[in-house]
Amino acid sequence: MIDSVIFWDWAAFAVRWLHVVTAIAWIGSSFYFIALDLGLRKAPDLPPGAHGEEWQVHGGGFYQIRKFLVAPEHMPEHLTWFKWESYATWASGAALMAIVYWLGGELYLIDPAKADLALWQGVAISAASLTVGWIVYDRLCRSGLGERPTALMLLLFALLVAMGWGYDQLFTGRAVMLHLGAFTATIMTANVFFVIIPNQKIVVADLMAGRKPDPKYGRIAKLRSTHNNYLTLPVVFLMLSNHYPLAFASAYNWVIAALVFLMGVTIRHWFNTRHARAGAPWWTWVATALLFAAIIWMSTLRGGETIEEAEARPMTPAEARLVAATGFETAQEVIQSRCAMCHSREPAWDGIARAPRGVVFDTPADMARRARSILLQAGITDAMPPANITFMEPQERAAIRRWIDSAGG
Repeated sequence: MIDSVIFWDWAAFAVRWLHVVTAIAWIGSSFYFIALDLGLRKAPDLPPGAHGEEWQVHGGGFYQIRKFLVAPEHMPEHLTWFKWESYATWASGAALMAIVYWLGGELYLIDPAKADLALWQGVAISAASLTVGWIVYDRLCRSGLGERPTALMLLLFALLVAMGWGYDQLFTGRAVMLHLGAFTATIMTANVFFVIIPNQKIVVADLMAGRKPDPKYGRIAKLRSTHNNYLTLPVVFLMLSNHYPLAFASAYNWVIAALVFLMGVTIRHWFNTRHARAGAPWWTWVATALLFAAIIWMSTLRGGETIEEAEARPMTPAEARLVAATGFETAQEVIQSRCAMCHSREPAWDGIARAPRGVVFDTPADMARRARSILLQAGITDAMPPANITFMEPQERAAIRRWIDSAGG
């Protein structure tokens, strides 16, 4: 059991590191090209078909960049494709989801207080929702709404809100926010893989064959790229939210997520307008502040399962096995005396409004569900309690290890 916990925790760390690195590369290039595109200017010496140019300075050198609205007259000898950043970000994110939320589904994915789901059912819903979401979105874009971008964005927002509410009916708070982020990121990467890059390849093929490229492919790619631009910041928020219980453990986490998507619009509108040298829309600062204030207020609203309801809920077979294992009562005393003042549905520690990371130890079933986390945080390492503020002794940590080891995983 102990070796397994160590292996999977390091595996999750390694994949998370890869995911963050690739996401930095993708978001960085995406934001750069949006800013570049909006900052282009006309110049008297532009070649035929060029839309604009921009001069930039970086690293001690000057760069002259020109954009062709459709394509240049001749295919350049060297052409760099910006796609692998997106693909690697999605693939590493999918791997991380599988490790944390599928293999660890009984802990992080399934919420018995919301829905009586078997682990395989939760995993199936998790995977299927990402595919279905892309199909619905893609159909909307390919419909007549593709010519009405504002109406399309409003429908996309409605789809995201509906998915957030739906996830909240089934999954834990952490999984709700993570899945809504993965749902959105899947749309973004699928835009690159199924639309933006294929359209660019059609243009390249036309050039190589001596045909004049159809500008419609550029317009279609531009629409999808714009959606990605406005969805990026909310996805980053949702991926970070699992560290902040006030965001994911709120009874209205799906509403908080909806407001975050609106904040993504106001923030990006500010930057897009500035990059286009079209003024300074200061109203976006006010709108963003008001939205964030609403999020803070909503995070304070109580809801969810009470301690009494948790005590009355039947334990799963896995939970019952851990509670019946040798050494549980001793470990329970340690956890109740050293951890539960913070890790409770009603924290007693001053300054803590929500249990850190949503982890609670009010009932034996709670402790059994979090056995792997308890072992890692307080048994194998001394990460918890933070700074050992409750003075957990080495023999108490040993008691936690003996309990988990006696349960055989």
